[in-house]
Amino acid sequence: MIVELLITAFLVIGGLFGIVGSYGLIKLTDAMQRLHGPTKSTTLGVGGVLIASMLYFGFVDHHVSFHELLITLFLFITAPITAHFMAQTYLRMHTKESELPPTGRRYGWSIYQDPPVVEEDE
Repeated sequence: MIVELLITAFLVIGGLFGIVGSYGLIKLTDAMQRLHGPTKSTTLGVGGVLIASMLYFGFVDHHVSFHELLITLFLFITAPITAHFMAQTYLRMHTKESELPPTGRRYGWSIYQDPPVVEEDE
């Protein structure tokens, strides 16, 4: 009974996160705002469903499946990286370097200029 409640809770939580992420993707107006829908809440939604699937196959079906674990790990690792690259691309395409605030460091924004390469002596 406890396992069934856990599975149900993860499915409901995953579904709610999926609905919120999808709603945000539709209703938000700017591309940078829309970025949060699929990368944050929808990732947690799919993660909740995958965790529920792992619990079901482990406790109810008595079959350990590593597929769901691998998919969950891959999803949680790649979604933030993808969001970061998409945000950098959007920033690069829609913002000039002169419009950005100063970084307060020796180098500027990394998407516009890289730090100088220091060659080691051989």
